[in-house]
Amino acid sequence: MAKQPRTKEDIIRIADEENVRFLRLMFTDILGTIKNVEVPISQLDKTLDNKMMFDGSSIEGFVRIEESDMYLHPDLDTWMVFPWESDRGKVARLICDIYNPDGTPFAGDPRGNLKRVLKEMEELGFTSFNLGPEPEFFLFKLDEKGEPTLDLNDKGGYFDFAPMDLGENCRRDIVLELEHLGFEVEASHHEVAPGQHEIDFKYSNAVDACDHIQTFKLVVKTIARKHGLHATFMAKPLFGINGSGMHCNMSLFKGKDNCFYDPEGEMQLSDTARQFVAGLMKHARSYTAVCNPTVNSYKRLVPGYEAPVYVAWSGRNRSPLIRVPESRGLSTRLELRSVDPTANPYLALAALLAAGLDGIRNEMTPPEPVDRNIYVMNEDEREAAHIYDLPSTLHNALKELRKDEVMKDALGMHIFNNFNEAKRVEWAAYRQIVCDWEREQYMELY
Repeated sequence: MAKQPRTKEDIIRIADEENVRFLRLMFTDILGTIKNVEVPISQLDKTLDNKMMFDGSSIEGFVRIEESDMYLHPDLDTWMVFPWESDRGKVARLICDIYNPDGTPFAGDPRGNLKRVLKEMEELGFTSFNLGPEPEFFLFKLDEKGEPTLDLNDKGGYFDFAPMDLGENCRRDIVLELEHLGFEVEASHHEVAPGQHEIDFKYSNAVDACDHIQTFKLVVKTIARKHGLHATFMAKPLFGINGSGMHCNMSLFKGKDNCFYDPEGEMQLSDTARQFVAGLMKHARSYTAVCNPTVNSYKRLVPGYEAPVYVAWSGRNRSPLIRVPESRGLSTRLELRSVDPTANPYLALAALLAAGLDGIRNEMTPPEPVDRNIYVMNEDEREAAHIYDLPSTLHNALKELRKDEVMKDALGMHIFNNFNEAKRVEWAAYRQIVCDWEREQYMELY
């Protein structure tokens, strides 16, 4: 998505020309939820001067009540006028970084934290960490009260089209809205499961890409509701069909040069790419808690539904955690297949970048790529090939995260402590639930 540098004067002029009446000052909390402070256009000057305050104590994982005052610093390049207009005028948004009253960046801001890790990347001589995300989602019907049901709106499969794909019109409208907002959409299609869809947009630098993911979610949910549908990015909403992933295609650049490409290297991969792979593999069990952050995420990470379960890497093979797509030259990239769309993209990218940089700093060597279907290998074969499992539950993933100093540093202690505590509470609450499966299995047997 092309980015046009904005000035205060640009924004003031466009707001007047477009009849903007309200501003959404958006940011993301530690759990990945989009938050916003909405103000009337009369507050535009105050907003652009970084003088807009909000109560940080009300946001999950931010600050205690005695430390509540926080400042919103808008990123002017994220100015966007939403295309849907009401009789009250249009709404525009600015994505903000969070600052303390003393003018320092707030350590609990996921977007600001990603920028901190990117500075560490720049100290190693790299200029850009690029991400091409592939977020998937499901469309469910709404009931007469406007509440989501478990009824899917189609019976389509991979790359199907109407009449099997009844979500086609909704998906097209989403694409049109995204393009209106400046996204460069590369493809959209029905996914494997009934009611499941994917829309891919062009890669960009890490911060922009994460901004796009959050905007994408907002647009998808908004347009779906206009079609009488509920869009969910939940990892595994239904038993027996594929869950939703968000494959992350990553590359490191120095200027205009892709640092993962070496025409003379094996698989035309550079030493940097291999070291990055090694770092991703070393820390895989730890960053899983960040990239798959809900109890439900681990219902997707099971054999039989195309989601990765094992820590390995390969070229064409789609069963390992990390795949190297065929494209080379400037398009050389690594695809991490475990991430799901419930992840906070800013935290996920900070963790993945830190893992890869650890591999580069320590000149790690990855194991040999695995070109067999890992799902049909037995345990002895996997052990001989040094293939190990991803964590099977959020509880186990959190235990791995707590042991990994590199990952804790990637999040910063403020975010790590609050994320860890929130997820421990989530797991504790889940453990106490008695579900229908348990009653069906045990009620009469015991």
